[in-house]
Amino acid sequence: MARKAIFITGGGSGIGRAVARHFAGQGWLVGIADINEAGMRETAAMLPDGLSTMHRLDVRDRDHWAAALADFAKVSEGRLDVLFNNAGVGLGGPIDDFPATDSDTVIDINLKGVINGIQAAMPLLKATPGSTILNTGSASGYYGAAGLSVYSATKFGVRAITEALDIELEPHGIRVRDIMPGFIDTPLLNRVVPGTNETSRDKVMQAGLEFTPVETVAALAWDAVHGDAVHTAVGKTARRLAFAARWMPGRLRRQMKKGRRPDGGSTLLGR
Repeated sequence: MARKAIFITGGGSGIGRAVARHFAGQGWLVGIADINEAGMRETAAMLPDGLSTMHRLDVRDRDHWAAALADFAKVSEGRLDVLFNNAGVGLGGPIDDFPATDSDTVIDINLKGVINGIQAAMPLLKATPGSTILNTGSASGYYGAAGLSVYSATKFGVRAITEALDIELEPHGIRVRDIMPGFIDTPLLNRVVPGTNETSRDKVMQAGLEFTPVETVAALAWDAVHGDAVHTAVGKTARRLAFAARWMPGRLRRQMKKGRRPDGGSTLLGR
């Protein structure tokens, strides 16, 4: 029997790299996909010999998807046990100042990229018994965040796709899951917040919020793939937000308008 195989977008850094290391540590073949070729090489160097392949992939490009998965299937012997749609961008800002080009980028990568990947991978997923689609959502997919309206919309979309396809693809034996991170210690936090000289990392630290290590995210991704929960909240902030959005949305809305989370922190949400 061929070894199990996972294909990871955004595998050149952050969550994707940590998940690659975790699954390779369990003996899985890992397909590392990214537009960052240097990052992919760095990830591959951290994995055991013979357990990785690299694929330059722009998730917005359907032809890229077809070529990358075809190349991966040659090495995996046609297996795709997990498609991990992880690539994403965290651009944000007030809607009236948010450049249309940035809006297009967020939608095209965070949402369309996930759809492109699922559609391209369906033949391999159907051919692999017990396969799983794992998507990276965000705590911003539980309740819309001011200043991150477009980003939140894409993550709500990822959450909806996950729920819908877990039902739709069940007859094919394909499970669909997502992880919903709060603040993860990745390079995405180094982006400067529009209209300020501060990074998202600075804002999170000022609000006294927690960072979740990528290694913890990787372990929860493994649990999500092998568990029954459709959504997996990652980090204390995400868990609190998920609870508040479900059980006290009115109170959550009022508190977010005041600039505070349910526990008194910042409304800044993200991955």
